[in-house]
Amino acid sequence: MKKLALCAACAVLVGCTPVVNQRGYLPNPDAEAGITVGADTKGSIEKKLGDPSMQATFNADAWYYVSSVEKQVAFFTPTIESREVLAVYFGKDGKVTDMKHFGLQDGHVVAFETRTTPSRGRELTFLQQLFNATPGVPGGGGMSQQEQNPGGGGGGPH
Repeated sequence: MKKLALCAACAVLVGCTPVVNQRGYLPNPDAEAGITVGADTKGSIEKKLGDPSMQATFNADAWYYVSSVEKQVAFFTPTIESREVLAVYFGKDGKVTDMKHFGLQDGHVVAFETRTTPSRGRELTFLQQLFNATPGVPGGGGMSQQEQNPGGGGGGPH
């Protein structure tokens, strides 16, 4: 009996072990130190640092190298332990104009809108649908034309 309890306790502890995920990568600091602002181009940056994690959305004047560490315990929502971003900015001539480092503390939380747009028409409950579906009565059992077509268009020719 003691062995069974010990095995159950071990299984619970193993199930609660956090899973740590490393996502993305930051370039080698030595390669990053070899970048010269005003001299290096997109091609030379790609050779030195590799492909960026993402590029600027509207024009390709910034490349971002992103690295993050997430930790998840059991079925709970993962939490971000750390995040580092290297941003490389390019001018119109394609040469590096600036490089900046950002961390988790530099990020901003974006609140998404959860409201929904109401749709036109009438939502019928189960009982309303049941009482309106009278057998043998054409047109759904007492619903007027306005209730059938909430837009009031009147439908096709009569």
